[in-house]
Amino acid sequence: MTRVSFVGAGPGDPELLTLKAVDRLARADVVLFDDLSAGPVLRHVRAGADLVAVGKRAGRPSPSQSHVSALLVEHALSGARVVRLKAGDPGIFGRLEEEITALRTAGVAFEIVPGISAAQAAAAAAAIPLTRRAEARRVQFVTGHDATGGLPEQRNMAALADPNATTVVFMPKRTFPALADDLAAHGLSGTTPALLAEAIGHPEQRLTRTTIAALAEQLRAGVSDATALILYGPLAAEA
Repeated sequence: MTRVSFVGAGPGDPELLTLKAVDRLARADVVLFDDLSAGPVLRHVRAGADLVAVGKRAGRPSPSQSHVSALLVEHALSGARVVRLKAGDPGIFGRLEEEITALRTAGVAFEIVPGISAAQAAAAAAAIPLTRRAEARRVQFVTGHDATGGLPEQRNMAALADPNATTVVFMPKRTFPALADDLAAHGLSGTTPALLAEAIGHPEQRLTRTTIAALAEQLRAGVSDATALILYGPLAAEA
């Protein structure tokens, strides 16, 4: 019997939940949720279910990954129906693998309910495609920081500086200026279109259409606490 459902909450707009996600939330005994999957999405949880906040935010106190994994196993072995609610899609920069490993080790059955990624939601909000024949044939998702909060050291700059790809950078705001410098050093023009998408799927959603160079300067001057991702490439700033 499946005891744990990893559920993609999408970018925050409850209307973007899948029917399967709504069903699993309505039947759960326990919901372990991230900060970014809280809010209106949790209204689909039945009355009486236990809600456990296990979110991680950069620069803020948060539970360790080992603690979150242990909670999942503990609740599942108690016989509860558990939902692990993750923002966006569980498999995209959501530490899904660590939690799956813990469940497999404990012999706990699980399922994965995919969700709409913030990258897809941002492109939809901006009314742009992620691909185009002969101009943007490839989409790549990368993280803007490593476990230390800095720009990842191992970067495929040939791929990242490809002018014919759409690149989506998750958790990018503090490190994007350094990445922009590297992109320029590897031949990508500073005039390449860029889109800063903040608080996607929330009432305070904001889209800024600009260029890589201008966005890097903007972020060097300071960043807000709003969650964000950055898209750059030939389609990123089209209106």
